[in-house]
Amino acid sequence: MRIIRYDAEGTVRWGVLDPDGTVRAADGDPYSGGLRPGAPAGTLDGVRLRAPATPSKIVCVGRNYADHAAEFGNPVPKEPLIFLKPPSSIVGPGDEVVYPSLSGRLDPEAELVVVIGRPGRRVPAEDAMSIVYGYTIGNDVTARDLQKSDPQWTRGKGFDTFCPLGPWVDTEFDPSDVRVTCTVSGELRQDGRTRDFLFDIPTLIAYVSAFSRLEPGDVIMTGTPPGVRPVKPGDTITVAVEGLGELTNPVVAETP
Repeated sequence: MRIIRYDAEGTVRWGVLDPDGTVRAADGDPYSGGLRPGAPAGTLDGVRLRAPATPSKIVCVGRNYADHAAEFGNPVPKEPLIFLKPPSSIVGPGDEVVYPSLSGRLDPEAELVVVIGRPGRRVPAEDAMSIVYGYTIGNDVTARDLQKSDPQWTRGKGFDTFCPLGPWVDTEFDPSDVRVTCTVSGELRQDGRTRDFLFDIPTLIAYVSAFSRLEPGDVIMTGTPPGVRPVKPGDTITVAVEGLGELTNPVVAETP
């Protein structure tokens, strides 16, 4: 099942996307009792999609591909390298990524994203998949110069619009070995496969839940493959995950 959030008569509501592209309005929410699909509300081409998750926290994993660590001259971590992005950084499909005037280098980072469906605290790796609701696509936009200049990564990773998510959450997706790419204005840049994770999804869930309770709707961004290069205003970023879809966002300059 593919779960979406979309604009409907001045509000944002949950919906279910049928295989033929029909959008069905849904009552309830994905986590407390599940969604109850109703009557058709239009087609995918006729609705404005919003980010398909409303997390209390966005947990990110740095350097989860060895080749990505190497391209920036960083060591491979011995355990997951975790940081957070604020929920205020989230935007949806088609929304603008704003190039902040404070930065001189903006990098997109293509990622597979795990969406949590049940609360989890100290979840062992062997049980970790039981709290997963589904998967979506994310872009860990980074002001690289600020990330490098600051002793921690909050500013470089946390600007408004720095976390595009979408276009939907797929509850039946198999993430074990899929291609993850980033294309900028038609040029393929990042290209990797999830089989090359240094730390797989159960390991990440176990590691994070050991220190922070995971709540329904929380997301874990699983790391980015090699090929990261900067973008400029006017570029269009498309992050794709094989079998899951595409997430596209334009880059615009910050206005005064």
